[in-house]
Amino acid sequence: MTASDAYAPIRMPGPLFDEIAAGGGSPQAVAFLVKGERTRRLLLLRELLDRFDERPGILGPLDAAAIWPALEAAAAQAPEAVEELLLSPQVGSWLAHTLRRLHGTTSGPPLWADAGHIAAVAATAAVHAGTDTELLLPARGAAVSLPTLGLVRLPEPVQDDFHAVRAVVSAGTVTLRSEDRDGPHGGGVVVRPLTDPESASWWPVHTLLVGPGARGVQLDDLDPYRDLDEPIAPGRLDPGELRSWQALFRDAVSTLRRGAAGPGGLRPEEVSRIVPWRAKDGAHTLPVPAAGLSASTGDAFASMVVARPRNGLALAETLVHEFQHSKLGALLHLFPLLDDDRTELHYAPWRSDPRHLPGLLHGAYAFVGVTGFWFDLIGDTAADPEGRAPFLFALRRLQTRMVLRTLATRASLTVPGRRLVTRLSETVDSWLREPVDQEAEGRARAAAVSHRVEWRLRNLRCGKDEQEALVKALRSCSEPVRGGEPVVVPAGDRRHWQDERGQLYLRKKPGPPSTADELLVSGDAGAALEAYAAQLGGIGPLDRHVLAGWLLAHAALHPEDRRVLARPERFAAVLEEGGARNRAEIARWLAGRAPVQDGPAVVRHG
Repeated sequence: MTASDAYAPIRMPGPLFDEIAAGGGSPQAVAFLVKGERTRRLLLLRELLDRFDERPGILGPLDAAAIWPALEAAAAQAPEAVEELLLSPQVGSWLAHTLRRLHGTTSGPPLWADAGHIAAVAATAAVHAGTDTELLLPARGAAVSLPTLGLVRLPEPVQDDFHAVRAVVSAGTVTLRSEDRDGPHGGGVVVRPLTDPESASWWPVHTLLVGPGARGVQLDDLDPYRDLDEPIAPGRLDPGELRSWQALFRDAVSTLRRGAAGPGGLRPEEVSRIVPWRAKDGAHTLPVPAAGLSASTGDAFASMVVARPRNGLALAETLVHEFQHSKLGALLHLFPLLDDDRTELHYAPWRSDPRHLPGLLHGAYAFVGVTGFWFDLIGDTAADPEGRAPFLFALRRLQTRMVLRTLATRASLTVPGRRLVTRLSETVDSWLREPVDQEAEGRARAAAVSHRVEWRLRNLRCGKDEQEALVKALRSCSEPVRGGEPVVVPAGDRRHWQDERGQLYLRKKPGPPSTADELLVSGDAGAALEAYAAQLGGIGPLDRHVLAGWLLAHAALHPEDRRVLARPERFAAVLEEGGARNRAEIARWLAGRAPVQDGPAVVRHG
């Protein structure tokens, strides 16, 4: 934790970079990323201390002079334990949040309470080291957080939302007592965080067991900085929910390739923390459905927020996915990989909305890991009893290669960024040569096209000039004008949508078809076309999901018209303008097969 350590130059060996760049990473390669995160964490801590020096009153009622000596004494006594604390996701998230508060880019509780959390870090360090100290800590109501250890519950009610609490730490024991302006009051509470079981006064952080000799993974429902945004209150899991998480994690660990260094492999002990996600104000406030939700941040390496999945296989996939984000985030702290203005323009096959190029890079890196995960499970009936691995492997390799091609051709990549995209592309290209069950691969290709067509219809529009020129050419029986750059639908006008048709392709043996989507997926394109046409009939705005289905069914019946699927927003533009002929003629015309002659009028849409 010395200054010389913090400012020492970091040079990543080329072979280790290439391991990470290919989507995997040996223990040595991941350890190098952790080394980089350590340096970054110490630099951020130094910046925070400098801010404290510049603004002496920032810690409010806390005793600023006692905090750093307490942390230094603990580090001198137990350097490894204190370093592990400083590298923890809990400290990383708090530190980044507090610096953003000081830069005025986020909000939270009273600033002294956010900044003063450093006193709780110092107290926790003293507990680990067995050193003695006396500090004032920030408390929220009756709750006092000790990062990575748990939450102390004070016995007396407190009126103030945020207030100072006196903590005496000695030989691993913490004695806490609330204070008011006139001094101590109430009975206080005594806890031994390293050994005490859960009680009314002490809520320890849950630990998920990995296996003999391996470090456990924290299941953190307490830390105020465990979310990705502003601090939040504790959300203690009930006993049944905790047992569910323990069972899911046990099953996930049994599925993961624990010793593998290639893409898709994950050593579970390298995950530091899982934060169970729960809706703070109800799931209806989310921009995406709660099912399958997960997220991570570069501020907290090896930590992830996860909504409880349906089974251990889904959790294993999520752990792989989010740890990929952690690895790339750590690499981005060492190397600039691309320049971008973060304009959201690009297609990401795993999302419903357009993405900027940094987000596209993160998605590609994560899904290289996911693709490798499913590749390794092909034929493993114990881990994958539903036999979904061939389909998901085939789907993800197609989608990920498409995004990597976008990055290679559209992104302003640095030299390390180009090397990263090249290595990822080599990984995916090797998978594209792997044979896959033909039926599963066919479903995967159909699902990939279906998502892309609907995504374009929902997120892109023709420019007004292009739309008018298309309609004019159609009415004069001329060839369609060349396509221009599509216009991205403004974020405020977009709605989240789920790929319901894609979920049908996932099923190996769907039930008897009844809906238009089910008819299409089952292979009855003719019946599907009629069903979609019936839903499109009439006056009113176009249903983008139904229109995508109609185009897919038409292209299945008339493969020579498949070119229209490349720019389906042009098809929608002609329909919306009205005054055109029937949909099949428009598709034929846009595909460049023949000029449209006079024919029956189409139902107008507007």
